[in-house]
Amino acid sequence: MIRALRTSDMDRVASIWLEANLQAHSFIPAEYWKNNLEYVREALPLAEVHVYEDAQGVQGFIGLNGGHIEGLFVAAEMRSHGIGRQLMDHAKRERDTLTLEAYRKNVGAVRFYQREGFTIQDEDLDEFTGEMEYTMQWRRR
Repeated sequence: MIRALRTSDMDRVASIWLEANLQAHSFIPAEYWKNNLEYVREALPLAEVHVYEDAQGVQGFIGLNGGHIEGLFVAAEMRSHGIGRQLMDHAKRERDTLTLEAYRKNVGAVRFYQREGFTIQDEDLDEFTGEMEYTMQWRRR
């Protein structure tokens, strides 16, 4: 089931965020993610966040800022079970256009987004990490 973020979800969502970033972005020092965890905890309740929940609890989430995807994260043990696709489909049903940034070195994420119909629009340097990232876009046809 996909539903809106609740206050009671915060610890699980923050844990998924940190774990996923540490695993997917080994090319960025772990301290960067750990140092940003508190900021993320503060920002989550202010954002439009939808969680995927099953009988075991929250397994993933997507954060939106208008038509921009701030992040899509799935718990490690639940990846490749269609949760990311379900969260993406949820966002696509509500928007005509979606954009996001993905690090060039995060090949798995870039491939996932391309399979979901996103195309690379631009490439730029992320000033916070020093890594190149793609700006990607999806449009309803």
